[in-house]
Amino acid sequence: MTQHNAAGGCFHCGLPIPPEADFHARLDEAERDFCCFGCQSVSSAIYEAGLQGYYQRTPEGVLLGPPPEPPKDIEIYDFDEVQQEFTTCSGDVRDIHLLVEGIHCAACVWLIERGLQRAPGVLSAEVNLAGKRLHLRWDNSKNKLSDLIRALARIGYSAVPYDPESAEGAIKKTNRAMLFRLFFAGFAMMNMMWIAIALYSGANQDEFRGFFHWMGLLLATPTLLYSGYPFFRGALGGLRAGHLTMDLPIALGLSVTYAYSLYVTLTNNQHGEVYFDTVTNLTFVILIGRYLEGMFRHQAVSATKRLMELQPRVALVMHDGHEQMTPIRGVKLGDLVMVKPGYTVPVDGVVLEGHSAVDESMLSGESIPVSKSVGAMVSAGTLNTSGVLMVEVRAQLQDTTLSKIIRLVEEAQSSKAPIQRLADTIVPWFVLVTLLCATITFFIWNSHDFEIALMAATSVLIITCPCALGMATPMSIAVASGLGAKHGILVKNGLVLETLSKVTHFVFDKTGTLTEGKMSVAQVHVAAGVDAQDVVRHAAAIERYSEHSVAHAIVAYAEEQQLPFRDLFVSGFQAVAGLGVEADSGGQRVLLGSAEWLTRQGIELDAALQARVHQLELQAMSCVYMAQNGKHVAIIALADQLRSDARQLVEELRASGITMTLLSGDRRPVAEAIARQLGGMEVIAEVLPQDKDQVIQRLQQGGAVVAMVGDGVNDAPALIRADVGIALGSGTDVSVESADIVLMHNELDKVRQAVQLSRRTLRTIKQNIGLSFVYNAIMVPLAMMAKVSPLVAAISMPISSLIVIGNAARIRTMFKNR
Repeated sequence: MTQHNAAGGCFHCGLPIPPEADFHARLDEAERDFCCFGCQSVSSAIYEAGLQGYYQRTPEGVLLGPPPEPPKDIEIYDFDEVQQEFTTCSGDVRDIHLLVEGIHCAACVWLIERGLQRAPGVLSAEVNLAGKRLHLRWDNSKNKLSDLIRALARIGYSAVPYDPESAEGAIKKTNRAMLFRLFFAGFAMMNMMWIAIALYSGANQDEFRGFFHWMGLLLATPTLLYSGYPFFRGALGGLRAGHLTMDLPIALGLSVTYAYSLYVTLTNNQHGEVYFDTVTNLTFVILIGRYLEGMFRHQAVSATKRLMELQPRVALVMHDGHEQMTPIRGVKLGDLVMVKPGYTVPVDGVVLEGHSAVDESMLSGESIPVSKSVGAMVSAGTLNTSGVLMVEVRAQLQDTTLSKIIRLVEEAQSSKAPIQRLADTIVPWFVLVTLLCATITFFIWNSHDFEIALMAATSVLIITCPCALGMATPMSIAVASGLGAKHGILVKNGLVLETLSKVTHFVFDKTGTLTEGKMSVAQVHVAAGVDAQDVVRHAAAIERYSEHSVAHAIVAYAEEQQLPFRDLFVSGFQAVAGLGVEADSGGQRVLLGSAEWLTRQGIELDAALQARVHQLELQAMSCVYMAQNGKHVAIIALADQLRSDARQLVEELRASGITMTLLSGDRRPVAEAIARQLGGMEVIAEVLPQDKDQVIQRLQQGGAVVAMVGDGVNDAPALIRADVGIALGSGTDVSVESADIVLMHNELDKVRQAVQLSRRTLRTIKQNIGLSFVYNAIMVPLAMMAKVSPLVAAISMPISSLIVIGNAARIRTMFKNR
């Protein structure tokens, strides 16, 4: 037995025992000392199970380390919905791979296998020491998976389900397969090097010439068939589909070089040379390029994966006052979910109980936690930092804000901008031109020297791979979409990024876009002999039935003044978009809205109140007219604060040469007062909701490329009509669905960032396409002149692709210093 505590160390792990530790247990009629309660519990469990042979099998001097923390919430793995992601089932017999933390040596393997094989229902337990994984088969009707994971925890090991697809991802799995091919090609290349050295040193002139040729053939053949398989698969797949793919020139170059070398070897031709070393070298170098491309591409577009990782798999659902862990797919609308401090919010919902600060940076880009209390909305993927929240579920998994963001980012990354469609059209022709150039090169040089012709043609085939051209646009769009999502700018497709960079005219909705949209009653003016409080009571009684921001402001004002308006009986409520509302309140016919609304009803406007309206509108206050029983009795003045960042945005857009229009349904003096505060712009006021898109259409007919920024239901037609529609995240669902770009965080500065992002993306796309053409314009003539060997060509080709990827990845540095 290894005496771990012989020198005062812990009996189980061998680490020094802290002076303040007081953990002992009597084992094998001897008192044993431990460094912590975990080691004491684990050692006691090992002895109770009769597995003390573990200590005999532990190598002398090996420090085991204290047992790792057991995983949290392991009950979720008992749900069939969760298990189906990790297990294979045959009735009640389940098969799973567990990733086990705490495995150190062969003794650990023995302990885990013996410990689990004694558990009820376990059919087999096999440990992979190198991978630290446990392959477990058990009868689920006799034992739960959570109990088996707990059994492992009791003997000192922490285990969680292991799924290669989710643990490494499809891209990493592909890269791993490519690594195997790469290592094989590297092994063949290193051995081929010795054969090439021998041949170039004179062995091709004596009796060993044939021997070395056959040795080269034996190394090159499996390299071409195994390591070169991806090129042939891609080329044949493209030909079957009627497309000339980027793999075709590579496959042809390798095949022709190998075929000629095979001919020389089989015929024992004394004048020809073999190029098996070229085959292995090309395969190895091109695979290195492919592997690096895949790795860097994965890093560049990893935003979607990071977003997916924000979604919790389970939620604590309250049932009859008790919390029950439920798979997220099993959570239903209306369920009450508990969110503890430090946990990620699993659902979209409204807070019913509790107060906390929620970190929404992963969705909005805003680093400061947002205070949440009763009535506040929370989103899946955000982090609850302090208090406990009780949240009522308002959206199922596929409809949460996080899910919508993921879908938008995926759609944007997979969409094609017009410039990319052009590139995609060019690529097949590019391949065809490559084949023609290689053919011409071969015939030109063949009249001088067959082998020079073969090498020059192969170099042309390899060096003109149009990978860089093909990925110039999608890489840039994917990186830009991911960066935008990280900073709260959701782009729905690649076309939008290209169009936004060309926008010449911005149209801003006033209320809720340039202003905060939080209307508040500033003043109330009444006609002679009219009671102001009575006017506000009737106005609030009617406006509580409206969803308009003006209505909310009037109701809030009445509540602040503690006026009893809810006891008034209201009937016949009717709202007319862009004009106002009318209803019977307390036996009186009341109208609230614009001056036009009252005049349409044949009501004469009070001259004194009209004069007051003119003064208030010059101060950027909006006025609501009120009539009772056919008489104009009052005006209610409302103020709306200009957004703090509105003036800066307008100035920066103006400085970049973009013209702007303020579009509002409000009165012209009010809209013009707002425009003056912003430094002046064109004002189109008193526009009805249904006419806003016509304003956009007129601007487009004048030759402008128009972007519309809005947030309300009445902005939806204009957002659709505009070349680019931008909706603020605080807006209505209709406006968000109608927009091309959604700004998750309610900041106008995001408009400027979106414009910068689009311009940077288009500039990067043009740079990448330019780099691709410059590379080919220089390297192809050199290859046709036989100035570039196939090996140099193989090194140059992936470098061009890596430059394009690296240039696209530079987009990620845009907002670093902001």
